[in-house]
Amino acid sequence: MKGAALEVEICLLAGKIMLQSGAETYRVEDTMIRMSNSLGLNGSHSYVTPTGIVFQPGEALPAKLIRIEERTTNLHKVSAVNDISRKLSSETISSEEAHQLLIQIDSSKNAYPLALQVAAAAIASGCFTIMFRGSLTDFIPGVLCGGLGFISYILLNQVFKIKFFAEFTASFLIGIMAILLVRVGVGVTMDKIIIGSVMPLVPGLLITNAVRDLMAGHLVSGLSRGAEAFLTAFAIGAGIAVVFSIL
Repeated sequence: MKGAALEVEICLLAGKIMLQSGAETYRVEDTMIRMSNSLGLNGSHSYVTPTGIVFQPGEALPAKLIRIEERTTNLHKVSAVNDISRKLSSETISSEEAHQLLIQIDSSKNAYPLALQVAAAAIASGCFTIMFRGSLTDFIPGVLCGGLGFISYILLNQVFKIKFFAEFTASFLIGIMAILLVRVGVGVTMDKIIIGSVMPLVPGLLITNAVRDLMAGHLVSGLSRGAEAFLTAFAIGAGIAVVFSIL
């Protein structure tokens, strides 16, 4: 890959990685423009939505479109791409080196293994249970419910590729397990256990990015991210509501 095609590929790949990893829309656009200017593609324009990127590299080259089908949260990749952008601006790396680094970032797996993610979510759930004024005896039930809910969400999302279904089922399992633990005497305050356990499923970054995009004037991205966050919250609430309606 030589000439302008390489520069265009670098900008598109950087934007794709950032958008898939949870970066805000305006940050993706700004990074792509900065990188394109550093690579000599002056006068470039980028239009980013949560599901796609349109990039116009300079004035003589045709526009490019890429589709974003999967989105997750990996701020380590966002930081790594920003670091490459700064190095390109300061001319400490070449375009070929930047391209190879971006390929490595794109192909890299999660920074933390699944077992560590589940353990962190479980401990966080127990701590949230205490923070929401649950009793100390609710810590262990919170850990168990939070861990079960998070790992079920990860596995179901990988199998079915439907985020709403994964979140609904995970919250349903959390509600079932919380009720059972309280009934057998392991936990005390069922509502605090449930609230603390669903916290790792709450789309905190999604809500934050939606607000920041709206404040930055990216209305399409802000509203679409807000709708996605609303559906996530609805799925969590619906899963718990179904448990209470059954039991």
